[in-house]
Amino acid sequence: MDSKEVKAQGGIEKLGQEDSFLKFVLPNGEKKVLNKYIPEHTEGVQFIFDVLTDKEFGAVNDLNEINAVGHRVVHGGTKFNKSVLITKEVIDTIEDCSALSPLHNPANLKGIDAVSNLLPSVPQVAVFDTAFHQTMPEHAYLYPIPYEYVEKYGIRRYGFHGTSHRYVSKRVCEYLNIPVEGSRIITCHVGNGGSISAIKDGKCIDTTMGLTPLEGLMMGTRCGDIDAGAVLYMMKKEGLTPDQMSDILNKKSGVLGIFGHSDMRELEDAVANNDPIAKRAEDVYFYRITKYIGAYAAAMGGVDVILFTGGVGENQATARSGACKTLEFLGVKIDPERNKVRGKEAIISTDDSKVKVVVIPTDEELMIASDTMEIVSAL
Repeated sequence: MDSKEVKAQGGIEKLGQEDSFLKFVLPNGEKKVLNKYIPEHTEGVQFIFDVLTDKEFGAVNDLNEINAVGHRVVHGGTKFNKSVLITKEVIDTIEDCSALSPLHNPANLKGIDAVSNLLPSVPQVAVFDTAFHQTMPEHAYLYPIPYEYVEKYGIRRYGFHGTSHRYVSKRVCEYLNIPVEGSRIITCHVGNGGSISAIKDGKCIDTTMGLTPLEGLMMGTRCGDIDAGAVLYMMKKEGLTPDQMSDILNKKSGVLGIFGHSDMRELEDAVANNDPIAKRAEDVYFYRITKYIGAYAAAMGGVDVILFTGGVGENQATARSGACKTLEFLGVKIDPERNKVRGKEAIISTDDSKVKVVVIPTDEELMIASDTMEIVSAL
């Protein structure tokens, strides 16, 4: 951790499916894929531990060298505004928040349980996606609905991608050598999922995702902002249940809904080949990013830095230029040559741009590891 050297990096995909596999990167940059049927989380964690101690691919000699495990947990509700040591009480609270994040929190708990079974004496830390956004003022996180639903069910904006927004907003101040105090930064985490945050003096004052990760930007398969009346209208017309409607909004909308594919690289290629359906989808995608950047500049009384991160934000020059195309009124000027960068830290605005536009690759794993080390070191 002193050198921040990455000794092992990877993850399991298609868990529970016949074609599941573990994909990882060796320290020399070589990529490996190990195909194996992995039915559930405990066997998945066991497989990861087996590879971590493998003579050919391993990063440690045995599991005794692992003295802490950090977990990304998506929803912490209002209970957690920072990372915490996992206890029985913490697990119970994460379970209580599962109704707010039914796709993520139960899976996060399975990961915690799997590690507990395999390494029962090793401390574990929960790092919450929602924690960074707990500094939002009431006027930013409240929905204008009967207040009893806030009190009874906790229906309000929570925000997500907080670990990423926290990392990049801190890192960009170091990179630009500017103080956190007095800074007005708009962080655009744009990928298959996407969110934008307004960060003033190092604290989040607003973010695009809401009660769930469905609100805000148009995403790979999520619709983002939509008139609630339109949702009710579709449900009535199609005779849809709430679960069916949720499936449409979360898994069949966004880029997939308009273009037919959810991969932004496919969309970019199709636009380059003058596909009108692809161009329409791209226009909607970029416009929503632009709109929120403008809104958050207004919310903060101006903006000093616009930052792009995430799979699309870090790697797709057309997305960055498309999102900033009409922002010259804020003093934003993109340098086309500088904007050709992919996957590394860079200033992509011109020298005379009043607003710095920057690419900062996110590192949520480093934040999780750093929080875990800090908490465990204090035990």
